[in-house]
Amino acid sequence: MKSIVKIFFTLMLVLSFTVFATAQQNTDAKSAKLLNSLKEVNGGWQKLAAKKDVQYTYVYNDFTKGTDLSTERYIFDGEASWAEYKQHEANVMPGTEGTVKQSVVNGKAKITLAGKNITDQKAIEGTQFMRSVNFFWFAMMYKLDDPGTVHKYLGQEMVNGINYDKVQLTYNAAKVGKEVNDEYILYFNPNTHLVDRFFFSLPAMGVNKPVLRMDLEYSKIKGVYIATERKAFAPNEKGEYNHFLDSTTKDIKFNNKFKVADFEI
Repeated sequence: MKSIVKIFFTLMLVLSFTVFATAQQNTDAKSAKLLNSLKEVNGGWQKLAAKKDVQYTYVYNDFTKGTDLSTERYIFDGEASWAEYKQHEANVMPGTEGTVKQSVVNGKAKITLAGKNITDQKAIEGTQFMRSVNFFWFAMMYKLDDPGTVHKYLGQEMVNGINYDKVQLTYNAAKVGKEVNDEYILYFNPNTHLVDRFFFSLPAMGVNKPVLRMDLEYSKIKGVYIATERKAFAPNEKGEYNHFLDSTTKDIKFNNKFKVADFEI
C-alpha cells in the first residue's frame, strides 16, 4: 500500500506541472463537444478565476499513514498559496508537534513549525510540492483543456446504470517538455456533463496503463462546481480495486479579498 501512495503523490506532482503547461491543444470533435459541455456547466477557468481567491478546509485521510487537516487559501491570479495544518500525520512533517504553516508567494516556498522558520531543504521542497498539488486538485476540472492537452474519444461504458462517454487525455510530450506521457481516461456523465471518475497511468513509476482510479462527488458553490469528495482506488494482483484514500473539501469561501502580502509567513 505504501508504494501505491507514493505513486499517487508522484502523479499529483506530475499533474500539477503538466496541466499548467503552455502549448497548443489537440482535440477531436466529440471530445471537444464533451469538454465544451463541461465548461457550459462549470463556467470554465475564467469563471473560477473571477472569484479572485478561495479559502476552504481540506481533510486528507490516508488509510495507512493518517490524516492531514488544513485551512487552504489561494489567490487565482499568480497562484499564491497558503495553508495552516492543525493536524499533519500523512504528508506534512509527520511525527512533529505544533501547527505547520506553508506558503508559496512569487514562486518562493516557506514553512514554519510551531511559529519557527524551517530551513531544511526537503521540507521546503515538500512545501512547494503540497502547495502545487492541493491547488491542482481544487482546480483540476477547470484545467482539462489547457494548452498542451491531447484528447481522443473512446466511446461509451455503462457504470452503475449510467452510460458514460470516455475521453482519453494525454499530453504532447514534445511541447510540454515531458520525457514520458501520462494517460487519463475521463468518464463524462451524460446527464450532468461532469467527470464522475477517471483512470490514470503513471509511466514514471512503472504504471504504463491507466489502471489507478479516482471517484468524484461535486458541490455547487457560488455557481461553480467543485469536486468536494474524492476517493482513490488501486488494483491488486487479482484486479480487485482497493480504496486507500479519501479527501474532503469543505467550508469553501470565495472572494475573501486576500492580498499576496497576507500569505507571507
